[in-house]
Amino acid sequence: ELSQFARGSCCHIGYVLYQEYRDTSKQQEIEQRRQRDGLPTAGSGVTAVPALQLQLRNSMHSLSLWQNLEAVKDSGLLKTLEAKEIILQEAMFELVTSEASYYKSLELLETHFLRNPVLVNTLSQSDMHFLFSNIEDIMKASERFLMDLEHRIEESILISDVCDIVYCHAVKHFQVFISYVINQAYQEKNYRRILQENTLFRENISILENQPKVKGLSFTSFLILPFQRITRLKLLVQNILKKVEENSKREKTAILAHQELERIVKECNEGVRKMSRTEELISIEKTLEFKSKSVPVISHSRWLLKKGEVQQMSGPKSTRTMRSRKLYHPIYLFLFNNLLLITKRSSSGEKYQVLDSCSRSMLRTEDLEDQGQMLACVFVLKLLENQEDREVSYMLKTESISEKMRWIYALTPNRRTRFLSTSTHQPDSPQVQCIQSYSSQEPDELSVEMADVLHILECTDDGWMLGERLHDGERGWFPIRVVERIMNAEVRAQNLKECQRIQQVQEGAQGARAASRGRRPAKSPQYTPTWTDL
Repeated sequence: ELSQFARGSCCHIGYVLYQEYRDTSKQQEIEQRRQRDGLPTAGSGVTAVPALQLQLRNSMHSLSLWQNLEAVKDSGLLKTLEAKEIILQEAMFELVTSEASYYKSLELLETHFLRNPVLVNTLSQSDMHFLFSNIEDIMKASERFLMDLEHRIEESILISDVCDIVYCHAVKHFQVFISYVINQAYQEKNYRRILQENTLFRENISILENQPKVKGLSFTSFLILPFQRITRLKLLVQNILKKVEENSKREKTAILAHQELERIVKECNEGVRKMSRTEELISIEKTLEFKSKSVPVISHSRWLLKKGEVQQMSGPKSTRTMRSRKLYHPIYLFLFNNLLLITKRSSSGEKYQVLDSCSRSMLRTEDLEDQGQMLACVFVLKLLENQEDREVSYMLKTESISEKMRWIYALTPNRRTRFLSTSTHQPDSPQVQCIQSYSSQEPDELSVEMADVLHILECTDDGWMLGERLHDGERGWFPIRVVERIMNAEVRAQNLKECQRIQQVQEGAQGARAASRGRRPAKSPQYTPTWTDL
């Protein structure tokens, strides 16, 4: 049985569904950063203990803070501990309470959906497997993990560490996340199919979603919990790593836990990408018709970066011709990581006749933005060596300036322009924080979550940004409306400092492991944005 302290912490928040907990926690992170951004800095480099507590949706309770627990208040610890240690306690405490909330949501997924006769009786055994996959294994892993975290809290009001427990469970039990996440593509596809084909299931799922205990949340919001949790867990450990004392025992366990979680998240992402990319290549190849030289599209080392229609401009560049509609001819581009196909859509719109192709490394672009308003959305694409071993140029027009910039960046990401620099990030590089989640709609876009911090690499006048997320280095385009600028230079410097510390300790740990195996580690490249038009 849990001690009074453990019951007052984990069990108190256990009834809060993880979807609520996660959203509120991220909103709190955003608000704390806003507070820091708007206030003068103390100069000590220590962030004040957050006093903010946001109300949870559909609940009279707020997120618990370690310092607000009665047992902590009564102990007198808050008067003796340094501010740094209190901040660290809060970071470790959040990992534990969020796991309790996550497990509560998994329990509801099991009792309300998975074990519910109303639902089960409407599904075949194969459909049950498609929808729920190995969720029972996920639940067992979470139950074991939460039990060990609760036992640690029972030991002392002052939490000694949690990352050692995270590391142990990540190594022994968290492989089940990879299987579940990789199956999610089939899960989503089959869920849509079952909704269409099975009227009784569709009616019953609607009834279950509308019951009070679900708090207005959708069935699918429960199905995606495992991937959300494993990625969030990595960020929670990363947050602890930022706050632990350098060269301490807790730093070592945090590094180990973070590396193991990063490996799992990476395997999840790569597994999902590999499946979706292969399916996408097969689908694209079925639509292609080669005019002359056929190019094999399907390859394990190939994936789609961007596709879409642009207007090819042709004819003499006289004013009269520029106004003529005949100047523009629609063509459709398929850009892969190592190949460009220039095609023409068939009259039916289902097939694409390949007109030209070129290796991506042999592409060059020229922006015509400085040559007048009429050419604002126009750029020149050069194929240094096309399928006929000739150099050819295409003058292309897009619908918007942002679409032009996205094509230029996708076609020639390493060109010497304002996009990228090979030096490291500068302390005062532009940063934004995400205030609204956004799911990518195109291959060149970046899905961002609330509270993500990103370096800005490019900004267009019509509402798009190219950014690099600090915590994982992922890049892509996203709408400006989902982010807000971080104005305070010291806050930006602190974000960068924390990010660099994590990179350094990771590289140090990799170097130590590589040295023990007698080889040198490979260094990951770093880039910096240039402040332009922000």
